[in-house]
Amino acid sequence: MDWHVWALFAVTETVLCLTPGPAVLLVLSEGLGGGATRSLWSSLGILSANAVYFAVSATSLGALLVASYGIFSAIRWVGAAYLVWLGVKTFLGHAPVVAAESAPSDSVPGGRLFANGFVLQASNPKSLIFFTAILPQFVDASRPIVPQMAILGLTSIVVEFFVLLSYGALASQASRLARQPRYAVIADRVAGTLLIGAGLGLASSRR
Repeated sequence: MDWHVWALFAVTETVLCLTPGPAVLLVLSEGLGGGATRSLWSSLGILSANAVYFAVSATSLGALLVASYGIFSAIRWVGAAYLVWLGVKTFLGHAPVVAAESAPSDSVPGGRLFANGFVLQASNPKSLIFFTAILPQFVDASRPIVPQMAILGLTSIVVEFFVLLSYGALASQASRLARQPRYAVIADRVAGTLLIGAGLGLASSRR
């Protein structure tokens, strides 16, 4: 594909990734609670879900899912319920988002953090809509489609990886302060409120 088309896609992807959303909130929460390692596991789960959606959107199945209001609504409500549930647990201080000062940063299994990130992103239908709506604008139908999709997919994953990594690193800088008892409660309340708000926003979203 032409380099200027690829560059335009990379810039577009970067701008969109920098916009805070449910995925960014989860990465920030994990980075705040346990440092960069926990945010990295969550980021890998998010990127894996993106890879699945990317592959689906490259086929006719992606357009079919977007066109189906029932499937769209089901995915949207699952994602919203998950966000609200995670937000309530965080707000009440029961979720492993802000750990106690003496708790080790790796007290939560990496597999669980990965699964949380994957479920969160996979249940957000806007991810599928984004890939289905944006990708065709950067694909030249007169050239082989698969290589172009592979280039765009790899670019998307690499860009979002570094964006999420940056968010997680910034949050981890404040993790030591957030683990102090007098600040942990405030951090729980803020993180929980943001996640609940993201869930309500997802529930009220329309195509």
